[in-house]
Amino acid sequence: MPYKRLHIALSLCMAVAAIAMTSCENTRAEIEEVTTRKIGIETANDVNILYSVGAKTKARVTSPIMLRHIESNPFLEFPNTLNAVFFNDSLQIESHLSANYARYFESESRVFLRDSVVVFNTVGDTLFCQELYWDRRKTGHEFYTDKPVRIRTTTQIIDGDGLDAPQDFKSWHVINSRGIIRLPATDLP
Repeated sequence: MPYKRLHIALSLCMAVAAIAMTSCENTRAEIEEVTTRKIGIETANDVNILYSVGAKTKARVTSPIMLRHIESNPFLEFPNTLNAVFFNDSLQIESHLSANYARYFESESRVFLRDSVVVFNTVGDTLFCQELYWDRRKTGHEFYTDKPVRIRTTTQIIDGDGLDAPQDFKSWHVINSRGIIRLPATDLP
C-alpha cells in the first residue's frame, strides 16, 4: 500500500513538472512585449490654451486634437491643425498663425510647425512656408526657419531661403532673399 501511494505521488509530481516546463516557454517577442516600457499618450479634444507671461496673456492656441506624449522628453503634438492668436500687453491682436501640424517641445519652450504654415499681422503682411519654429525664449526673433519662405505685403512678394521675425510679425529678416516682386495692391489676392 505505501508503495502504491509513493508511485502515485511520484507520477503526479512528474506530470506537474512536465506541464510546468512546457507551459513556461515564451518567444523572444512575447518577453520583449512584457518587459519594454510602453509610452503613454494623453489625448485632448477641442483644445483652447492660453499662454501668459508675467500674468499677461500673450497667445491663445486652439486645435481640434492634442496628444501629450509622456516619455523622457515629453512633448505635445497637434496632428490636425494648430491656430494661434498673439496679443500685445493691452490684449489687442498682433498676429495670427496657422499650420496643419505642430509639435511643442516642453523642455525647450519651442514649437515646430510644418505643412502649410501661415503667419499674418494686423496690416496684412503674410508669411507662407512649409516649416517654421516658434521659440518663446528668443525674444524679438520668436519665429525662424532655414527653409524657403514667401512674404506677401500690400505692395510686394518677397521670396527667400529662411527668415527670423518677432512674434508680432511687424518686421522680419529674410535670409538669402531670391527676389522682390513689386505689384500694385490690387494685383495681389
